[in-house]
Amino acid sequence: MNYQIFTFLLSILIISIVSSLLFRDRFSANRNLPRFATVGVKLKYKIVINNKSNNIQKGLKLFENFADPRPNFKEFIETLETRKVRHNSFIQAFGYDRWLWLISRKQCAIALPIDLPSLAPNSKTEVIGEILPTQRGIFRLTGMTVARTDPFGLFKACKTISLPQSLLILPKLYQLPSVQLPGIKKHQSGGVALTSSVGDSEEFRSLRDYRPGDSLRKIHWKSWAKVGKPIVKEEQDEFFVRHALILDTFQSVNYSEILEEAISIAASLACEVQTQESLLDLMFVGNEAYCFTFGRGLSHTDKMLEILASVVACRDKSFDSIIPAVLEKLSLLSGCICIFLCWDEDRKRLVNYLKSVGIHTLVLVITDKEGKVANFDLDSMNDRLTRSHILNLGKIQEELMHI
Repeated sequence: MNYQIFTFLLSILIISIVSSLLFRDRFSANRNLPRFATVGVKLKYKIVINNKSNNIQKGLKLFENFADPRPNFKEFIETLETRKVRHNSFIQAFGYDRWLWLISRKQCAIALPIDLPSLAPNSKTEVIGEILPTQRGIFRLTGMTVARTDPFGLFKACKTISLPQSLLILPKLYQLPSVQLPGIKKHQSGGVALTSSVGDSEEFRSLRDYRPGDSLRKIHWKSWAKVGKPIVKEEQDEFFVRHALILDTFQSVNYSEILEEAISIAASLACEVQTQESLLDLMFVGNEAYCFTFGRGLSHTDKMLEILASVVACRDKSFDSIIPAVLEKLSLLSGCICIFLCWDEDRKRLVNYLKSVGIHTLVLVITDKEGKVANFDLDSMNDRLTRSHILNLGKIQEELMHI
């Protein structure tokens, strides 16, 4: 009986292996990914699979192949202070949980396997794939794998299709009430250069006859050709509302949930604040201080979200390193939104300075302590020019609706 059982099981094993080795059919594929996806929003996309064999293919599955998401040694060590290790587990105490977490974070998303319908010979079939974004960043794919299970379900025969592609995953977006930022229109020196043009730009007002001393750049050549005498364009300086969005990225670790929430809030505000008739300056510090201007034709919200998807923590500089970028735009600003990771004297000093020069300021401080922010009373900052709110982790959406 033992020999009979052994022979029977060995026969099943051999049949499964031979069946898998005989899977030599050829496939090609094409996927249609959009430019962006958003954390927490399931993305559906089209895949066209081409069966290049002369046989009907049944019972196939399609898997997406990810780029290697494993962290290097430096990333693993730097995450030591970021992820809390539960010391009651021997494996977790050696960093295995951090290793798995870093892999999932660098991978950025989960792609669900697809059950393929029957594929007709030498034909193309369209299927729908699903990706669930889990972290902001770049989601990289290297190809696809077509798998077929042997008759006994012991092995999967696989054919890999090389198809590298990437997808930028944007930060999570929150629902916000209508955000009305106070502030008056201010003169913008030189106007705003629209689209990608270079140089000063002013608002056109009318045409008039040439006067001695007028710049040749203001001559309206078409009108001169029409009336037979020099005609110049009369322009006026532009006045409009301009706000700053200051994103605090200063922390001692390379990742924190508070920073991720701050970036998500900044992205949500960037989408909510209307920039059609105003300007919005995004300011933050990464490897250096950055200031990106959006609105009035300069750029679109998608570009701002793309920048926010790549923001990293600033670990080697102090909060004061963002002050020069703020001072450079200060005379042009009508209002300011500050998103802080904590509340201390340096941040309080910046808010007081903005208040002293008459700039309306909205201060949002994110904390993991229930309603507590360091040792400074944030409520004392509230007055005619300044509004402040504490946002607690786990209650961000609820508390944002009351700003």
